[in-house]
Amino acid sequence: MGPTGQTDFSLFGLPEQFSVDESALDAAWKSLQSVAHPDRFSASSDFQRRVALQWSTRINEAHQVLKNPVQRATYLLSLYGRSIEAESNTSMPVDFLSEQMALREALDAARERPEPHRGEALAELRAHCDRALKKGFGRLGELLDAHPDDDALDRAVEEVRALMFIDRFRDEI
Repeated sequence: MGPTGQTDFSLFGLPEQFSVDESALDAAWKSLQSVAHPDRFSASSDFQRRVALQWSTRINEAHQVLKNPVQRATYLLSLYGRSIEAESNTSMPVDFLSEQMALREALDAARERPEPHRGEALAELRAHCDRALKKGFGRLGELLDAHPDDDALDRAVEEVRALMFIDRFRDEI
């Protein structure tokens, strides 16, 4: 929750669910920024400029969280009282870790290939990650959008943790 007790979702008038209408999110962000942007308060008092800056910062941070599916799921889980414990819990299922090791080996091999084969191999790895992310985001929608129970929340936490690995790996490609 933000400083006003308002969630990032309610700030933009969106339902608290994983699936977000991105055009509605962007339109609400632009609308809020048009009112709260600090430039509109350049001739105002120091206090008014500080408040505008704080609101503009709050609006931008909330927008970034909701725009990114992994961050949005993490935030939504926190609203349900769940932490993904990314820093303290690094255990993952063995089959997932094996797949990650195979992907890392494929990345090393792709980087050693001469062009144009290197670019093709890297594009193939990116596409693999994109498919895995899309599939995972679909599962998160199923788990989080229909008043999730404890089991669904537990599975969503594990899904987010796996997607964080995949997302970071994709950034390394």
